[in-house]
Amino acid sequence: MAEPLATPFVMHGARDAIAGGLVHVEEQVKSIEQAVIEHPGLAFDLAKTLVESVCRAVLGERNIAFNEDDDLPKLFKTASQHLPFLPPTASGESGVRDSLKRTLGGLSAAIAGICELRNQCGFASHGAGSSRPTMELAQALLAAEAADTIVGFLHRVHRNDRTKSPSPPAVYDDNPEFNESVDEAHGVIRIYEVEFRASEVLFHLEPESYRVYLAEFDAAADGEVVEGEAPGNGPTEPAS
Repeated sequence: MAEPLATPFVMHGARDAIAGGLVHVEEQVKSIEQAVIEHPGLAFDLAKTLVESVCRAVLGERNIAFNEDDDLPKLFKTASQHLPFLPPTASGESGVRDSLKRTLGGLSAAIAGICELRNQCGFASHGAGSSRPTMELAQALLAAEAADTIVGFLHRVHRNDRTKSPSPPAVYDDNPEFNESVDEAHGVIRIYEVEFRASEVLFHLEPESYRVYLAEFDAAADGEVVEGEAPGNGPTEPAS
């Protein structure tokens, strides 16, 4: 039998999100905190549900379209493409951006792991014809703490971006020189007989990347040499 926790388990990141306005997930959070101790197998189902609820709430508050049938990894990917995870002071640092992308990749892997554990071991997941592996406190804590980290980070970035007042979001028509540089570098994008400007595709499908590359372009235009870019050359390709 697993050793009991010395202190009650508390989801600090999730509770911070509740205090910040996501009151509808409070019962989910309370249920996870209780399940970790009393019914570890249920913690996996609840952890997945909590992260999914927060992703949907954040996307909804930001008026970002998503399909109601989207699974959790897809919801998180959509959120990661639109939330300004990189602070404005680091917008021109390509190395920082690449490191953050790897960190977000780790969070995505954590989410995938939660989904897999939920399917294989979750108490309330799909019915099974045989007994499931029994998960204990340590494994339940892993799922709950991963969900807490993701939820806290997602909502904190979302909340900070909506309450701070630095520069307004990029507007496509306000940046003709940058748009032209993107179009010249990447050419026209064709799908069958339809043509799209590369800058428009970047702006609408990857708004955060558009903002980052725009910051690099503006820095170069002001005479600041951005890592990995010569002055005046426009945005560079991100490192793979």
